[in-house]
This record gives sequence, C-alpha cells and structure tokens, in this order.
Amino acid sequence: MNNLRTALGIILLASGWLPGTSAGAPAPNSAEAAAVLPPHPRLPLEHHLTLAPRPGNHRNSEGDFVRLRDGRWLFIYTHFTGGAGDHAKAVLASRESADEGRTWTGEDRVVVPNEGGFNVMSVSLLRLKSGEIALFYLRKNSLQDCRPWMRISRDEAQTWSEPRACITDEMGYYVLNNNRVIQLVSGRLVMPTALHEFVGGRLQPGKIIVYLSDDLGKTWRRSRTPLEKDVQGTRINLMEPGVAEPNPGRLLMLIRTKLGCQYESESADDGETWSPPRPGPLLSPESPATLTRIPSTGELLVLWNDHCNQPENVRRAQPPVRTPLGAALSRDGGKTWERECLIEAETGHGYCYTAIALAGDRVLLAYCAHASPYGLETTQISSFRIQDLRLK
Repeated sequence: MNNLRTALGIILLASGWLPGTSAGAPAPNSAEAAAVLPPHPRLPLEHHLTLAPRPGNHRNSEGDFVRLRDGRWLFIYTHFTGGAGDHAKAVLASRESADEGRTWTGEDRVVVPNEGGFNVMSVSLLRLKSGEIALFYLRKNSLQDCRPWMRISRDEAQTWSEPRACITDEMGYYVLNNNRVIQLVSGRLVMPTALHEFVGGRLQPGKIIVYLSDDLGKTWRRSRTPLEKDVQGTRINLMEPGVAEPNPGRLLMLIRTKLGCQYESESADDGETWSPPRPGPLLSPESPATLTRIPSTGELLVLWNDHCNQPENVRRAQPPVRTPLGAALSRDGGKTWERECLIEAETGHGYCYTAIALAGDRVLLAYCAHASPYGLETTQISSFRIQDLRLK
C-alpha cells in the first residue's frame, strides 16, 4: 500500500497526444524490458473465451456485459473488419453465455452494422431502472464527428430501437470508453467523455465533459464543470474518464493521463459539478482504469495497469507499458486501496479496456490482451472469485 501512496509531487505537462493510436507496434520496448512486476500475489484466474484476430477480423476489443432476464450473459464487443487501427471499419458483434460466463456461443451475431464513416466501437451496456436494456456506442464518422449513440431493447436484446445521438449540443471528437455509462441511485444516467477538438489538422489534448440524463437517455445535457486544468491550474491532457458512485450522490472519477498515474476528480451532487483533477495514488502508464462498486458490500473494485514500483521513465514510456493488469479494493470510497493483486502479467503483452460484471460470487472480466504494447487486437474473457481478492 505504501507504494500506491507514494508522493507524486508536482507533475509537469506531458507532450501532446493523438487519440486512436494504431495497434501492433513492435514489442517489447526498452521501458518494458526494464520494468519489474509489483510485489503483489497473483489472483487465481479462469480464462473462458479468447477472441483473437483472424483473416478478415483484425481486432476484437472494447466490449461490455449485461445479464438477461433468463440468467444468460450477453457480451457485445467491437469486431474490426478493415484493419486493427482505431479508425478501421468495424461492427458490433455479440456472444452469449448460459453458465455464468464459463462457456460462450461459438459464432458472432452482428448487433450493429458499420453505420459510421469510420466505424462503430466501444460498447457500454446498462440495465435501466425501467427494465429496458440500453446499448451505448461510438459512431465514428470523422476526426470532427465521433459521438456516443444509444439504442434501446425492450425484448431482452432480441431487437433494438433505431439509434439516437446522445450529444447534440456540439459536434466534436468525443471519446466514451467501453463499460462507462452508469445509472445512479437517483436514477440519473452519467456519461463521462473526453472531448478532443480538431485544430490545425490534428486532435488536441482532451478535456473531460460529463453528460447527464434524467429521463432514461431521451435527452442529455452537460454537467456544469468541464475539466481542463489540474488542481494547480495547469492545462493537461485528460483522457478516457471512468466513474463510480461510492455513496449516493457522491461520484469518483478516474482519468487516463500521460503523467504516470491515474488522475482523480470527485462530485458531491450527482455529477453536476466536479473538483479539479489531481494526481491519485494509482500509479500507471498511459492507459485507462476501470472502476465499479460492489453493491453487496459497498466496496470499490478497480482494475488498472499497476505500476506501483516503476520509475517515472517506465510509467511515462511511449508506447505505454500496459502490463501488468492489477486489481485492488477500497473500503473508503477510493481514498485508499488495499488487497492489490496481479491478474495478468505476460511480458510483451498489453492489457487494457476492461469491462467488469458481477456474476454471483465471481467477477467477470473482458479486456484487451495481446502480444503488442497497446494490446488491442485480442479480447480475453476471464473471471475470478471476489473472495480470493479479499483474502489476499
């Protein structure tokens, strides 16, 4: 725990970043070769389904789960057909499991065809309080129009409504990661996005804009606090936010940066206003973290690339060293983290873009896991017992 709480000091502004970095760069890089695994125990993990690239299907990534009324699990993910890069052609495809995620159907079913100029990608699935299932995804038309869209199913994902845009107030390149849209105790929907303006022929550093809906996604509006500067007033590149609700009305946001750690922001009013981002205790490379609340205990569970014992040059390396994949629990709303464990730690692999679902006494995971620095080409579905994490 002392490693996670290491004083970060004043972190300087990192260099610019272009979203949509292509997969498949050479591996490993020099920083990865110098990296040392954290001194944490390995978590017993069961691997269930590997969605690896194959001819005509160059990448499988950024999916999410939802449980159907009959107990089956539905997994919808991004199935790339035109290359492995973030802007390559893709559809949204699904698999199903009838045994708590241990085995899955063998064939893909196309849920959403490629309706974007570039692609459709990055899935969030949510069981609404109305009982309907909401499907959120990015429709990526260009570097000036990438926005979240939403479809509704009223028949347990057999059919879906026509899509509607969630963001209509300002066109732009909005990044909404997979497994990101949440519903609060109040019923409000919270959609954390990073907006990258297109200026001078390139995408600019991100700023966080949270969208809120109080009518089950029919309409959306911005929160009152866009996030562009850190707590010291420095403009930094804020990317790929994720949110959880530790207590009713109180939200914790984790933010990807190039600065060697996950940044944090908090809201005490259901997401209306947010505190200035600050460096948090989760040391990491440039890679997103995934955060969720365990309803039965109120604990927070986080999955991230654990760099607690890495020097700054490894944490800031480009391409990022997205290994190992770690997990930790918080019993105080994210102020401190404990029970740190390693989930995956293969040298030369990248692990990222994790979806989390609670399946009885197990945690069901889907994450990118491939032998490349960014790790984007292969999706791995695995699970572990939550009790095994608590016992570490």
